[in-house]
Amino acid sequence: MTDYKTVMLAVDLTEESLQVAERAIQLVQAFAAQLHIVHVIEPLSLAYGGDVPMDLSTVQEQIHEQATSHLREFSATLEIPEAQQHLIFGRPESEIQRTAKEVGADVIVVGSHGRHGLALLLGSTANGVLHGATCDVLAVRVGNDETHSEE
Repeated sequence: MTDYKTVMLAVDLTEESLQVAERAIQLVQAFAAQLHIVHVIEPLSLAYGGDVPMDLSTVQEQIHEQATSHLREFSATLEIPEAQQHLIFGRPESEIQRTAKEVGADVIVVGSHGRHGLALLLGSTANGVLHGATCDVLAVRVGNDETHSEE
């Protein structure tokens, strides 16, 4: 069995992040590992196709400030020191992978919605992380299955 020394928890800072964090903490406790947390802010220009006819820097700054405070609060509840908190701008998939490499993560723990269909199996971020990662990836199923069923 692989020994995990460094666990990278990738969160979107929604309520479901706690479910994902619980799994990461189980790994940290089982292996006496170090826990890092990463949250990626996708620049608005990327999210809206890059051709936005107005200056979004003020809005982006507000998003950054809000994410910084949410990440600090969330990390405080998990007792993750500031040096192990990573708030990054960019594409979530590639930035999570890059940050995991940077800190020498042995496993990335990421949330995944259990939607129907192969393309939606993991969700785009979890799927993207899985396909480019150089370490193990644990996709934690989040969300209530009852709300997604259409039978």
